Amino acid sequence: MLARAARLAARRCSPLARTTSSSFSTTVHRSKKADTKSDDRINYNDLSFSDVPDAEHVNYKRVTANDLEREHEPPRRVKMLVRDFIEDSLYNPHYGYFSKQATIFTALEPIDFSSIRNSTQFDAEMSKRYASYGEDGEGPGKQLWHTPTELFKPWYGRAIAQSLVSEYLLKYFPYEDFVIYEIGAGNGTLALDILDYLREDYPDVYERTRYNIIEISANLANLQREKLTAAHPCVTVHNRSIFRWDTREPAPCYFLAMEVIDNFAHDLIRYDLRTLEPYQGIVTVDKTGDFSTIYTKVTDPLISDFLALRRYLNHPPPLSRILKASKTFRTFYTNLPFAPNLSAPEYIPTRLLTLLRTLRRNFPRHRLLLSDFSSLPDTIPGVNAPVVQTRFQNAMVPCETLLVRQGYFDIFFPTNFENLRDMYEHVLAQPLPLDEAEQQPPRFTPISMTASPLAKGNTFFSSYHPKTRRSPVDGVPSSSGLPVGERKSQVYTHAEFVETYADLKRTRLRSGENPLLDTYKNVKFLF
Repeated sequence: MLARAARLAARRCSPLARTTSSSFSTTVHRSKKADTKSDDRINYNDLSFSDVPDAEHVNYKRVTANDLEREHEPPRRVKMLVRDFIEDSLYNPHYGYFSKQATIFTALEPIDFSSIRNSTQFDAEMSKRYASYGEDGEGPGKQLWHTPTELFKPWYGRAIAQSLVSEYLLKYFPYEDFVIYEIGAGNGTLALDILDYLREDYPDVYERTRYNIIEISANLANLQREKLTAAHPCVTVHNRSIFRWDTREPAPCYFLAMEVIDNFAHDLIRYDLRTLEPYQGIVTVDKTGDFSTIYTKVTDPLISDFLALRRYLNHPPPLSRILKASKTFRTFYTNLPFAPNLSAPEYIPTRLLTLLRTLRRNFPRHRLLLSDFSSLPDTIPGVNAPVVQTRFQNAMVPCETLLVRQGYFDIFFPTNFENLRDMYEHVLAQPLPLDEAEQQPPRFTPISMTASPLAKGNTFFSSYHPKTRRSPVDGVPSSSGLPVGERKSQVYTHAEFVETYADLKRTRLRSGENPLLDTYKNVKFLF
């Protein structure tokens, strides 16, 4: 796998890593402080069955990632949900990984695939380009990673553009503008490739294009403005988090989330094996900067909402069938010597649920195109667990714990795309709260049918409604003008998607191999 392939090169623990005990408790994941007197050490927590949690943790201040945005150094004597710990580690504006450490690999010149003999020579060419970034010095190295956008530019971006413009021409042109939103646009290469392609091949569509970037990083937002706005005046860059987006887009639009949701913060839950009651994980940081994880009954509304949605969609928790079916067996199992009383850690995508709700509320007529990892090697222990790694002395070093020094480590998760599709379609199908619905009347256009609501006429020709289509929404007709509803999102492998939309001859090697098809076998699309 070339996608972030260099990040998965080693299987050893970095000197920067904090590790924690794996002993169990109903409410406390116990951790032992490292035996050192240095307050600025990079601590290492040894496994012990006699560990006791810091007695002062009950008095620690409860904080969120938003509370920590003003801090210039990682906090101490605090506690927070696991998603807040991850979000602070990755996105804190002063010490977060993406604020200070991460560098996106950028090829100064596109690769001439037709001149490359085979995949071996292609890998050598990639290694040569990576080497151009120089050697690491002491301590954490340059956190360098790449995306398919950069690796296969401009052909990957043109494939994305083709997928969007095909739908736009079928459904909205020339009555509606071509409105695109992209979150986490990196250094702006995907936007540039899309807009260049539209200007060259679809000039009439380009004249009606409005491209909006929502970027949390101030540095990247400035880079995107420098790269894009002069060449393409239709670009607007919004330096803010998508989770704080409060502007409604009433027009039909296309929403891009490419290689973004893998870095969305997750929460940690474990189940009491006697009662099957879920417990939420909370990270505590003591006065020396040492971490512990405690577990409490679920009180967070977002975690509760996610678990309720999962139950409704019949997505089972990661527990064995016999444990779920038999209370007697659970009692027997938990009474065995050294048996755990909590299930294995599970990481749930609560921030992803927040994104889906934001799309439902503020982009009611959007079409989502999302791509990311469906599986990952070298993850830490747990269900749906992330890869946690850093670059150290010219090698990417995966670690075996989430509790690592804030800002020095990338933390990225796989996504269950089939479960995501079910969640997404369910969230879109929910009616808006009454107060919001009253503020958002239907937006009628020349291709809308205004005589009567679409939803009331959807059974005029037949009482049958396809399972692959959403319920009709007023102001959102199909290309036929009939109230049949929008096509539901589908899951595609990377190969299926690029075979449909990419110009594959542009990335074919002389041997006939095609790295655009072969490289990202652990990536999927939702579209």
